[in-house]
Parts: sequence; C-alpha cells; structure tokens
Amino acid sequence: MADLAPAMVKDALGPFVHQKVDQARRVCRQDEELDKRRDQKFRELLTYIDDINYPDTVERGILLVIGYRHLERMGDHASNISENAVFLVEGRIGRHQQQKWWGNEGADLNQKGERANER
Repeated sequence: MADLAPAMVKDALGPFVHQKVDQARRVCRQDEELDKRRDQKFRELLTYIDDINYPDTVERGILLVIGYRHLERMGDHASNISENAVFLVEGRIGRHQQQKWWGNEGADLNQKGERANER
C-alpha cells in the first residue's frame, strides 16, 4: 500500500496536466486494488489485535489501521484528480460510474453513464 498510493498521486497529476485520459482511467482502476489491499490488511490486523495474550498489540494495530486508512484516502484523492482530468478532456462526469466509465467500454457513454443508444 505504501508504494501504490503515492504512485497513484504522481500518476494522477500527469493526466490532469497533459490531458491523458487513458492514464487517468488506469489510476481509477488502481484505486479498486488499493481498496482491496486495505481490506486485506484490516482483516490481518484484526487477528493480531484480537489476541488477548498480547494487549500491547492493540495500540500498535490501531495505529497501523489509521495509517492504512490514510494511504487509502491518498488513492481516493488520486482517483478524484483523475476523474476531473477526464472531465476536462471529455466533458463527461465519470464519478460513481466505476467499471463502465474506467474501461474502454466507457468511451461511448453519455454524462449519465448510459450508452448513447439506450435512451
């Protein structure tokens, strides 16, 4: 997580400045991976925090959970920057569209996330 979140922020700034839509969508897809990693780390930490024989692990575990949460929020912000970059280039709002918007299949979606011929 510590390597992915800062890389996402760096990768999000390029598309925003240079208007590279494909790279922006890739950052949004990476956010899902970061969310999965956070959930996995939370589950791992819960097993250690829950061990009654080691009460000092609770405080350390909580600090790690907070750290993981902050890294995940970095990824969320990078995703938001990328969504704004796509909006600047295409004029379409991609927020909350998830895979329909992030992949190539989102190329012919309107602002509501619908295919142009589905109305």
